[in-house]
Amino acid sequence: MSKIVLLFSGQGAQKVGMGKEWVESSATARKMAMLADKTLGFSLSDIMFEGPDEELTKTSRCQPALYLHGLMALALIRERLPDLVPVAAAGLSLGEFTAHAAAGSFSFEDGLSLVARRGEFMEAACLASDGAMAALIGGEESQVRALAAAADVDVANLNAPGQIVLSGTVVGIDSAIAQAKDFGIRRAIKLNVAGAYHSRLMQSAQDQLAAELATVYIKSPALPVICNFGASPVSEPAEIRSMLEKQVTGSVRWTESIQALIAMGHRSFLELGPGKVIAGLISKIDKETTVYSVEDFASLDAAVEALS
Repeated sequence: MSKIVLLFSGQGAQKVGMGKEWVESSATARKMAMLADKTLGFSLSDIMFEGPDEELTKTSRCQPALYLHGLMALALIRERLPDLVPVAAAGLSLGEFTAHAAAGSFSFEDGLSLVARRGEFMEAACLASDGAMAALIGGEESQVRALAAAADVDVANLNAPGQIVLSGTVVGIDSAIAQAKDFGIRRAIKLNVAGAYHSRLMQSAQDQLAAELATVYIKSPALPVICNFGASPVSEPAEIRSMLEKQVTGSVRWTESIQALIAMGHRSFLELGPGKVIAGLISKIDKETTVYSVEDFASLDAAVEALS
């Protein structure tokens, strides 16, 4: 019986064609895609399968797409491995919602509607503000925080040691990039994103999401879910609402989240989502871990074989 931590992808992992082969040959995946399209009132599956890339990349589209893809992957692996025992779950930013759906905090449909609305709110906040983000490579957290304070921007993602993302106004991010070497940071790279995610510029999206979360039935999850904002397990419905709300403007403390799971005794992880972004980050956090990544039938088969 395989005990494993479920990890779900965040925005940026999406790619055209995601989940298409599953839906074409699995009744389970097909039912989930049809339910998603019906719940949202538009064909999310068409955008996932056919694109175009510009449409799928929109915040309002890629967030529900990644949510659906992650839960399809979990459903398919559970069909093949009925004895699989998830011991905890976590997700990178948007993926935290997918983790809660996997853990039973809310229904598939409620979670899908939430992430679709979250994407719409964040997209609107991006359009209403002049925001940008930058990845800082090779700096200590204390150096990055000092730089963020000097440039008046926010720390968005603590992804892995030596890989931290800043978020804020275009002026602030440009200033941070220009000063990075003065603060002992090796490289600063401006990211190709629509706006300043996980910063104070997302406050309008956070406020709107809070109102949506208040209307959704949430219960205690069946397994520990690590929240991004607190980097700790959450179980009470009120606390889940609060953490999902606060992560819109707050930092994604991914390094600490994974370290918390390792401290709980977990070293086997299942990444459910396109690409192997999470596997790459975890290898930088702790090399003594094992990550199985599932994004298509080939990787699904490989994970099933390894975990059987």
